[in-house]
Amino acid sequence: MNGLRVAAIASLTPLEELDREPFLVDTRGQQAMCARWAADRGHTVTRQLLVYGLRPDHRGLWTDVDEGHVDLFVVPNERVLARAMASVTGFLAECRRRGIPLETAGLDEPVYDAAMKADVHRRLSMPTAGYDGC
Repeated sequence: MNGLRVAAIASLTPLEELDREPFLVDTRGQQAMCARWAADRGHTVTRQLLVYGLRPDHRGLWTDVDEGHVDLFVVPNERVLARAMASVTGFLAECRRRGIPLETAGLDEPVYDAAMKADVHRRLSMPTAGYDGC
């Protein structure tokens, strides 16, 4: 199963949860874990999905699969999958129905110290200067 095209799934989590769940807030870290997992197996990430509570049948999950651009999904771990999908069991069933494997990278999450949390906060914070609410 070398050379497969991978869709990496990361979960969107509110920045307010940074102190309690830093990895779930760090979408860049989640995507990096998936990319490392794929590269270690000779696969290529062709799609990066950033989702929260998405329905398992949502068209956005399956368009690239249906068009032949994605051969499998990978998530960093089960916690990310639980945040990303409205129904994990529904998503697993849809993957089985469509014949698309779902893999879990299962690599160690980074240890977030104060500096790393500050970097995640900086990257994910919305600038407020000049923001008029539109």
